[in-house]
Amino acid sequence: MRYFPGFTSFPVIFLLAVLLAGVMPACNSPYTPKPKGYFNIAFPTKQYQLFNEPGYPYSFEYPVYAQVVRDTAFMGEKPENPWWINVDFPQFHGKVYISYKTIGAYKLEKLLNDAFNMTNKHSMKANAINDSLITTANGIHGMFFNVGGDVATANQFFLTDSTRHFLRGALYFDATPNQDSLLPVNNFLVADMKHMIETFKWK
Repeated sequence: MRYFPGFTSFPVIFLLAVLLAGVMPACNSPYTPKPKGYFNIAFPTKQYQLFNEPGYPYSFEYPVYAQVVRDTAFMGEKPENPWWINVDFPQFHGKVYISYKTIGAYKLEKLLNDAFNMTNKHSMKANAINDSLITTANGIHGMFFNVGGDVATANQFFLTDSTRHFLRGALYFDATPNQDSLLPVNNFLVADMKHMIETFKWK
């Protein structure tokens, strides 16, 4: 009877029998691919607090599980005024970049064109771009954009009073864009973005 080199207690015929017993049933079993799954995310209870810092030309409510941080380097460039902020969501590795500009220093037409152009630059990867007008009980006007597909920012908005103020917000994640895996978090944070807009006020 033959043995594998280095083995003194397992005959070849016995080892083959063990291997075949484990392999043969699998050969006759149909293969069923498993659907792609994602981690189950525990979302916090929605509660809000007021951002109303002295000197800022706006105020709004934001979630208690977020942090408002003054932006010191937006997309590698220094903000042009001290009223650019990030609403940071550390738990979800995401943030809403908020930029503010004054009408007068810039023409309203240019600010509107820039807002649309920044949204449309995602059109190469987007499968849809939906926009909706914003009109709130506080007299705030603007537009909300939802960009479908694996894009860097799927949700953006701008707000203006057409005479003095212009503000733009965009939700980004510190992750490779993946519409499916980010969808639950996107939906959760979009509700917070809309609450920020609904409670937004110019000063």
